Amino acid sequence: MSATSEDLPGPDLGWSLAVLLRRWHEHVEQALADLPHGSRGFHVLTTVAAGEPPTQAALAERLLIDRSVMTYLLDDLEAAELVRRRVDSKDRRVRRVCPTDHGLSVLRQAEELVTHVEDRLLSGLPPRQRDHFRAAAATAADAIRLSAPETDPCKAVLQVVSPAPENVRTAPDHA
Repeated sequence: MSATSEDLPGPDLGWSLAVLLRRWHEHVEQALADLPHGSRGFHVLTTVAAGEPPTQAALAERLLIDRSVMTYLLDDLEAAELVRRRVDSKDRRVRRVCPTDHGLSVLRQAEELVTHVEDRLLSGLPPRQRDHFRAAAATAADAIRLSAPETDPCKAVLQVVSPAPENVRTAPDHA
């Protein structure tokens, strides 16, 4: 005897967020297939384009990416002429990560693609509620990052987007 959707318990916040994250990750990775490192490269570009160029170490800390992984990621973004590392004028041992003009152009295109994916993903909500959802999610995530800096979001995302087969609960494909 198989369970019907009426027999299943209602989704909780964790399940809802996991479904959204899984679908976001799948569609954003597809949309950003030409960008080195996909969504991770997108997050790096977004961060380095916002204000004062961060140091390589601060960028790794902000995005909670292991420093050695960040080095390889930046090598690839630099090879694609999306970012450049420049020596800090106050400390020659420090490298600041700056977007190139080409990187800023690619970022604008990537932002449009990601926004389109997110709008499709959240199409069940009116536009104003989408904005509120995005703002609330960002506030909650930042509070967690500040209170638990040891949390590795990359590992958390991988656990959600690649769960053990026996733990997979599927939802209809609406995005």
